[in-house]
Amino acid sequence: MAPAVPASPKAPTSYFPFRSTLSLEPLISYWHEREQASNTGVALLARAIGEQVAAEPWCRGLLTDHSVLDSNCDLIETLMLAVFPPAAFATDISGAVGPFQRRSFYSTPHFQEVMLNKDRTIKQPLNIDMVAMEKQMGLMAYHLVLHRVYGAELPSLGTIIFTVPDYQIGLYRHYGIDFNSDFVTVRVVGEPPVLSPEAMDTLIHNRHRVELWEELLPPHHFELEGFNIIHLVDVTDQEIMSELKYDLLERDVLQTPARFEQIQEKLRVLFAQPSLQLGIAAYDEKKRAFVDFGRKINHSFLTKQVQHQSADSSFRLIYDRLLREREPLVLKNVSTSDIPADLRNQIMDLGINSAILALLPYGNDTVGLLELGTPQVGGLDEFELDKVAQFLPLFAVAVKRNAEDLQTRVHAIIREKFTAIHPTMEWRFMDAARNLLVQLDAGNRTAEMEAIVFEDVYPLHGSCDIRGSSTVRNEAIQGDLVEHLTLANKVLKKASEYQQLPILDELKFYVTKNLKRLREGLLSGDEANIYDSLSREVEPLFEYLATHTPELRPITAKYWDSIDPKLGILYKRRKDFETSVTMLNDAVSDFLDEEEDKAQHMFPHYFERYKTDGVEYNIFVGGALVEDKPFDLVFLKNLRLWQLLTMVEITRRTAALKEQLPVKLDTTQLILIHGQSLSIRFRQDERQFDVDGTYNIRYEIIKKRIDKATVIGTGERLTQPGTIALVYAQSREAVEYYEYIDYLQDRGLLEAGVEELELEELQGVKGLLALRVRVQL
Repeated sequence: MAPAVPASPKAPTSYFPFRSTLSLEPLISYWHEREQASNTGVALLARAIGEQVAAEPWCRGLLTDHSVLDSNCDLIETLMLAVFPPAAFATDISGAVGPFQRRSFYSTPHFQEVMLNKDRTIKQPLNIDMVAMEKQMGLMAYHLVLHRVYGAELPSLGTIIFTVPDYQIGLYRHYGIDFNSDFVTVRVVGEPPVLSPEAMDTLIHNRHRVELWEELLPPHHFELEGFNIIHLVDVTDQEIMSELKYDLLERDVLQTPARFEQIQEKLRVLFAQPSLQLGIAAYDEKKRAFVDFGRKINHSFLTKQVQHQSADSSFRLIYDRLLREREPLVLKNVSTSDIPADLRNQIMDLGINSAILALLPYGNDTVGLLELGTPQVGGLDEFELDKVAQFLPLFAVAVKRNAEDLQTRVHAIIREKFTAIHPTMEWRFMDAARNLLVQLDAGNRTAEMEAIVFEDVYPLHGSCDIRGSSTVRNEAIQGDLVEHLTLANKVLKKASEYQQLPILDELKFYVTKNLKRLREGLLSGDEANIYDSLSREVEPLFEYLATHTPELRPITAKYWDSIDPKLGILYKRRKDFETSVTMLNDAVSDFLDEEEDKAQHMFPHYFERYKTDGVEYNIFVGGALVEDKPFDLVFLKNLRLWQLLTMVEITRRTAALKEQLPVKLDTTQLILIHGQSLSIRFRQDERQFDVDGTYNIRYEIIKKRIDKATVIGTGERLTQPGTIALVYAQSREAVEYYEYIDYLQDRGLLEAGVEELELEELQGVKGLLALRVRVQL
């Protein structure tokens, strides 16, 4: 073939560090060394080539004239016999390029078809960008320098895989790339850098750190002359099988249509069939039926509703046939196949004229059916069964895993429903379930679960809130943002001393503007917007600057040292705040759980707690909640005193914990007194209890709003650190608590005195009163 126009000498780029120039000298030397070869034919050819080279001086030295190769293609053809054997020329996928360059000056027809653009530059792979490719070639060149100049032996960097489009079939192929540098000469410019044994060992054990190689082996000391031979091997089947293995081991691969489409696309590449269709029909042996993959996802293309297939359906008959024969069914031509006519027509109506159906075995079980179909008659035949056999077990594992995951989800839902039912009242739900089963067994198929209502129960509500948590959180966010932007600004200012880039000025303006605004206060959306801009626009620039401007490495390193490696943001004040909140919540929750366990032994009751910025809890107690134990109001009084005692201890514990907190947070304690009994109903949709009835709703309204209550006439927040606030609506409700307070003051748990307060009107609630007592810390 005629040689193509070669590339001009490659100028140094940001990513490939060496000067590299095309030259035929290494190849001419190769032939010259064989002029006296023992093989007569080789020697005669070598001498003839030597005479031809001597007659054409254009081929010597560095080739910078583009036209000479184009007009002297006969000599190129002859020289290249050393690396392009004529017998394999039509089948090999090989090409020659200048040292680690992108333009080919000689190649086999198949290489040109697979790898080259019209200008004979190497195509952009689908899986690797050219920047990464040039960096990889730079590392390969460095390894060549260390080997040729310093005699070091390095292991291979590994096979590079190129994924390139195949325009003939409209898909893609995977090729393993081998870079042969036998005809590349490394020329030392000036004195080569001296490498100590320690430095060489460092390079060998840091083979992928380009910046380290550039530091120890400055690229201007070396030039590359000659050419590389690039040889490609089609590894599509191996790569696809490897990808399928990892894809099908992922848990959700069959539960989302998009992931299933990706699997189908890979099988199209494997079979070189752009219109191939993949179908999976999962089978449940216990139900003796085909089933969905969860979330109503059905991947079978042979039937729209496999779960409704009856025992005598055509689809089921085919499945039973496969079970008997235990061999895949190959329908090379669907129209002439021996399957039932209705199924044959159904398949052809889908545009499928050739198909393979194979069982999915898992141990001794069969978990489903794999379906492959294509519009081309004969597109799938017996010769494809070897490929099918390779991935069939992978699909069987995926279907089995999906079935197990569905089963796990079912059990999780069951556990969730039961754990939502407090043990105290589980008996009532069991009674309701039994009543439902009685109705169903009696033939009432429309029967529903009866309402679960507990009447005449007494509520107790308490909360331990973290004072000003929203404000402190915002201040922590604001402080972290200010420090983060300040650090970024320092890097940008320092970078301006070494790089005159307009983008640096624009980014400094952006950072300074946000710093100024943040110091005035934090607005909604500031955090997300600023961190998004830093991660997308500022930080990638820092990586570039650190790589190419050594003077900036210390300041960029200081910046990155300040960033949380997991979150990618500056996370100091917020971390301290969240740690403090967690410590307080855990301390309160652990104490409550411990005391609550003791309280259950006093009298069984319903208890729930939940964490926010603090801990809240609800208690319901009454005779309706228990099955076989009489209730007396003395138990209610006992729980109310218990609640006040636990609040005293929570106040003391959180106050003592304050000095250990990274952020010194205070807590406030609140109890809602409600003297009247009420009804609670289990809400099926929310899986929780709510108060029942219009009158009782007022209790819920008060409970949700009293944490922000203020004292009438002063505007002071009712809840204060070191105190317990007790809110009530009627004076008689407080009488009982005066006795408890007097008792705890006598024990030295509360300080003397009780504040009697009226509260400002809340939304929809007015006339509330409160007692406030100070805890003896």
